[in-house]
Amino acid sequence: LQLQKLTGPSLLLCGKKKTTWSSLASWLRRDAHLLSTSLRLKPASVYTAKLQPFHTSLPTFKKKAPAESEAESQKRVESLKDSPKAALYLSLGGLIPFVAVPLAMVTQGTYCPELASAQIAYGAATASFLGGMRWGFALPENSPAKPDWLNLANSTVPPLLACQALLFKDVTQGAVMLMLALGIALHYDISLLPTYPRWFKVLRVVGTTVMVLSLLATVVLKAVFEEEQGDDRKIWQNTK
Repeated sequence: LQLQKLTGPSLLLCGKKKTTWSSLASWLRRDAHLLSTSLRLKPASVYTAKLQPFHTSLPTFKKKAPAESEAESQKRVESLKDSPKAALYLSLGGLIPFVAVPLAMVTQGTYCPELASAQIAYGAATASFLGGMRWGFALPENSPAKPDWLNLANSTVPPLLACQALLFKDVTQGAVMLMLALGIALHYDISLLPTYPRWFKVLRVVGTTVMVLSLLATVVLKAVFEEEQGDDRKIWQNTK
């Protein structure tokens, strides 16, 4: 009987210990399994969530860009067509002296300083006209541009730069100063000051681009022809 009394509680104690250890082991295995699965699955889900916007945004951007550029170019063509014929023809005709100077030099195959100086003088007059045009736009009572310091004072900057371009003896320096004056005048008319009609803004962009490229072509031809003339002089001196 005593043996049974002793063995009974010990068996119960052992049974409790076994159930406790078994439950603890099963709990640890379950947590370890959950932890391992979370470590395996979480980074993949996070990275897929991070990469998903890139996969969805890039194709849409590539598809929308050509459509916007085509629409913008179509608007520019329509704006030129909507411009008054007098303004369109006079503006295009005013670009002929700019384009004629580098074309004449290429045709003759030599640099002509008289033509280059005439181009600088005509460009200075054009820059002064573009600057003074803002005064005529701001003075009427119903004009959207007010005759304030922003409109009137900034309009004097292109004529001042054009006058400085005429003072340079070197044609290259004068052309660079003149290109700066034309660029500032275009910046005023397009973005800074109260805007003109759309057709006129497009016409201003086209005209300024042609004028700047013509002046740049004159500068490049001057450098090329002067270098060729210098090489010819060296060859002629060596042959003497």
